[in-house]
Amino acid sequence: MLKAGIVGMPNVGKSTLFNAVTRTRNAEAANYPFCTIDPNIGVVTVPDERLEPLSKLSGSKKLVPTAIEFVDIAGLVEGASEGAGLGNKFLANIRETDAIVQVVRCFENDDIIHELGSVDPVRDIEIINAELILADIASLDKRRQSREKKAKGGDKEARAEVELIAKLLPHLNDGKPAITLELDDKEQLLMRDFFLLSSKPTIFACNVNEGELAGAQKDPASHPLVARVQAYAAESHNAEAVAISANIEEELIELEPAEAAEFLADMGVEDSGVSTLIRAVYHLLGLRTYLTTGVQETRAWTITAGDKAPAAAGVIHTDFERGFIAAEVVHYDDLVAAGSKAAAREAGKLRIEGKEYVVRDGDVVEFRFNV
Repeated sequence: MLKAGIVGMPNVGKSTLFNAVTRTRNAEAANYPFCTIDPNIGVVTVPDERLEPLSKLSGSKKLVPTAIEFVDIAGLVEGASEGAGLGNKFLANIRETDAIVQVVRCFENDDIIHELGSVDPVRDIEIINAELILADIASLDKRRQSREKKAKGGDKEARAEVELIAKLLPHLNDGKPAITLELDDKEQLLMRDFFLLSSKPTIFACNVNEGELAGAQKDPASHPLVARVQAYAAESHNAEAVAISANIEEELIELEPAEAAEFLADMGVEDSGVSTLIRAVYHLLGLRTYLTTGVQETRAWTITAGDKAPAAAGVIHTDFERGFIAAEVVHYDDLVAAGSKAAAREAGKLRIEGKEYVVRDGDVVEFRFNV
């Protein structure tokens, strides 16, 4: 299962957000730096509003959503790349994740200590990015030294690595994350072996006060701090920034869905932002969902963007991939609009696809196989 690491400066709401997305209180959320030392790990259900309507069409007995893993990582401080704070431990934990959720504090509260004494989310982002980049520079310098001798000896793979490092280092030394460097497909594939911290896809979670969430979601420009983060994220990372209120979501943990919806409605919002964030992280990881439905269950299945039908079938069972014959496919929107699979078939919306079909997010699929 792919992992998304929740990172940020101390006391920005990382552990509160982790508790919110995992619907637990496993992570200590306290008003002092480094209350998280060892990373907390939790499996997070990906909200999918398509499951319930689909289950009603099939009379399913249960719904099974898909999931991803979130990791709550200790707060980072300036100098982490040189071991400050929990630097080395923190960086090692990030290296094990597949994407980064960078939580930035976009709220004022005199009762909650900020590591640097003031609230400035862009400054915080720049500190974290600088530490990731410095760690990457050190890693690449070490790797280059070990590869140059082999490259001079005619090792083609080592030469390709040295050439890629020569492109990466000036980019990193300019303070730019590795993910923003334009590379061809071969270079992208090779860079994966470097496990660079700044090459990980990133999304920014702007943690705002409860009373500011509605305005920040409807009109981000009305919230100066959120607006600054969104502009910076787009320019520096070509990344998305979403407004969330970790405190609101944490209050919803104990509520039933109907009670939670009423609570949010009273605050003028449909979502605390966490559901939007989870879905965004799911896509950031390059994941997509196809659906199966029947009397026993309606289930969401996780695939990687670009997966073809046999690979998608293999997610259910290896026998499905090994003995794949065909896939009966109708998109969720077309099926719900038609009202039944039979009606979708009559309307020409249900198709039989072969081995080269690339499964789309929202496809409702029934596989034919023979083992």
